Amino acid sequence: MYASSSLALAAVETFVNLEPNLRPADLVSIEGKIPENLEIARLDLRHLPSNWYRTRDESLRNFGDTWIRAGRTVALLLPSAAIRGEWNLLLNPAHAAFSQIKFGDPQQFTFDERMFS
Repeated sequence: MYASSSLALAAVETFVNLEPNLRPADLVSIEGKIPENLEIARLDLRHLPSNWYRTRDESLRNFGDTWIRAGRTVALLLPSAAIRGEWNLLLNPAHAAFSQIKFGDPQQFTFDERMFS
């Protein structure tokens, strides 16, 4: 499960993957809260290829797959390619502690119309 550390980052991550001039009408945001007692792993940037943010390098997907299978932590912080210096999260629904993460109700989300003009 892919998440972002803020609604603004989630919006940018979504926006950069949209078809040009396609303004989705069915988006929602869901806030989540990871209890402080749960460990969150963080990807060390030194383990990434130098141009990781320019390509969809297969090694990044392989890293995530390996992390999921290992099941050591319920969440993994990953750098954002859309906004360097910001962090996204991978959540592992198969992890035993996943049920401790609390999710709010879906809230309608819309992009500002100016983003599509």
